[in-house]
Amino acid sequence: MFWDKKIELLPREDLEALQMAMLKKTIRAAVKSPFYGQAFSENGTTPEKVKSLDDLRRLPFTTKQDLRSGFPDGFLTVDRNKVVRMHASSGTTGTATVVYHSQKDIDRWTDLVARCLYMAGVRPSDVFQNMMSYGLFTGGLGLHYGAEALGAMVIPVGIGNSKRQIAFLQQFETTVAHIIPSYSLKLLETFDEVGIDPKKDTGLRILVVGAEPHSEEVRERIEEAYGVFAVNSYGLSEMNGPGVAFECPQKSGLHLWEDSYVLEIVNPETLEPLPDGEVGEIVLTTLRREAMPLIRYRTRDLAMVHPGTCPCGRTHRRLSRIKGRSDDMLIVKGVNVYPIQVEQVLMAFEEVGNNYLILLDREGPVDQMTVRIEVTSALLAQGIEGLEALRAKIIRRLREEILFTPKVDLVEPGMIPAGDGKAVRVIDNRQPAYCTKLRRESGGSAEGSGP
Repeated sequence: MFWDKKIELLPREDLEALQMAMLKKTIRAAVKSPFYGQAFSENGTTPEKVKSLDDLRRLPFTTKQDLRSGFPDGFLTVDRNKVVRMHASSGTTGTATVVYHSQKDIDRWTDLVARCLYMAGVRPSDVFQNMMSYGLFTGGLGLHYGAEALGAMVIPVGIGNSKRQIAFLQQFETTVAHIIPSYSLKLLETFDEVGIDPKKDTGLRILVVGAEPHSEEVRERIEEAYGVFAVNSYGLSEMNGPGVAFECPQKSGLHLWEDSYVLEIVNPETLEPLPDGEVGEIVLTTLRREAMPLIRYRTRDLAMVHPGTCPCGRTHRRLSRIKGRSDDMLIVKGVNVYPIQVEQVLMAFEEVGNNYLILLDREGPVDQMTVRIEVTSALLAQGIEGLEALRAKIIRRLREEILFTPKVDLVEPGMIPAGDGKAVRVIDNRQPAYCTKLRRESGGSAEGSGP
């Protein structure tokens, strides 16, 4: 059974004492790695100097670039013979970031994911269809192992082939599925094509959505279309993958498992700590990793900690939805814009379809943002008058949200290319080299749970 009342309801004082005891062990193990041995020496820090959780601030941050510089074994703290698996990030540029796992690491990760799924309502009687990519991406295998450990029947169908996905949903009476949020919306087109209603003609009751940030408005669309609880998830390959934080049915934030991670929220510019309720960058320290512990890893993901406790009674702190990534922030006409701000505006309009694209160009010295939006067939039937009325409403709401006026193009359904993986939401043509930005997990399987 993966409802661990002793740990999940542990009083804060006892939970922090547990974290401190495990942190000391983690730091003693981390200094065995080439990277931390050198970093701690240069920082003048020894494990003995860390006597409280506040002393964690004495230690240097770890960044993705550090992981790349330490490729392949700079962070390894055990003999290679103890490593049973490696995963790597899905980054498209530069050296990959590699994470090693011992058998103990795999077992602990599996237990965390199973704990997450059980909290969300998954039970051994469920049929779990995993619509995620397998391989170096952690989302597929991470949720697969966790669902199996919980006792559910797992269908490792993988990504894509929408008609087969729908056939499996019906043939095997799938009750829980793991899916990228943008793909879950794209899949609705295939449901419509084959004449199947996902709400009435399937047994789905839970969708685990991750691998890319998504807004509450997108979650509401998914829940309405499928008739399910669309549970938000957060993870990243550097912290194992999925299983870092998960929602309970209260939908009041993602419980981050503090018996496995120390959470900090810092100002991404000053790197100073921020109080609960203020949005900043998530910084995480592993507490149960044997092969490759990480200290104060800067995730670049932006979120806040919800003040207070969850109605479910769990004492582990709760993260908000990921608001974006500090390195995905767009600067347009001198204004800071996050793609998820645009999504929140668009998805509030029922006439808007499930796909959109942000195009950035430069007209002389001036930045120009164009938001290309698919609209519903019902709106198209209203003719030009209906389209222009919607365009005016969207422009007004975007201007209120992002403080400047973008161009808005309304297009027919299917006019914006959509793949089966993470959605491309931004194309920035302002750079010397053509650049696209992929939305990240997260959370989810970011990962939500994504790498």
